Amino acid sequence: MEPNRERLRTPRAAGLAGVVFAVLLAAAIVLMRLAIPEGAAGAADDTLSPDRRKAVRVALEFVPFAGIFFLWFMGALRAQVGEAEDKFVATVFLGSGMIFVASMFGAAAAAGSIVDDQSPSAFGRNFAYTLLTTYSMRMAAVFIFATSTIGHRLGVFPRPLAVLGYVAGLVLLVAGSGFPWSEMVFPAWSVIIGIHLIRLRLHSRPEPADVH
Repeated sequence: MEPNRERLRTPRAAGLAGVVFAVLLAAAIVLMRLAIPEGAAGAADDTLSPDRRKAVRVALEFVPFAGIFFLWFMGALRAQVGEAEDKFVATVFLGSGMIFVASMFGAAAAAGSIVDDQSPSAFGRNFAYTLLTTYSMRMAAVFIFATSTIGHRLGVFPRPLAVLGYVAGLVLLVAGSGFPWSEMVFPAWSVIIGIHLIRLRLHSRPEPADVH
């Protein structure tokens, strides 16, 4: 009975992790965007005000926890798939997720160097935003494609939700750094998926214990 109980809890665990990850990532992005308006287009020669530095530091505190909950989100999703996973799609799912986390942490490290520098350089701003919007979010797009494909094949995601995932992935793949705030698409998608998984009711139920 224990394996069945664990399986029943998996969608809710994935959903909760997805929602928490989305909230943390969205908060970090908003704080960064407000602290450094227009990203690299901001005045590179101006020093950041104390309030802006504080906002960036708070955003950087959110990033590691966002990465932790994203990994939990990935793990819980994969546990739900189980032995039914397609090896090719599962490899893309895992690879894109891992690269996303690594590039997100890299962008956070670059942003941290800006905060520590009394005169933030244009290179530091460019590097942080390029890593986030161009590389990290395009890996997020691949992750969305893979997750939507797996979820739809297994019947976990209804067709409209899968289509929404493909649209969100295309936006992230095409937009890149050319459209400020487009990176908010990923946490928005994660919230929708998380809420769906939290509300999901599996048809299977724990088998009664054998009293004999």
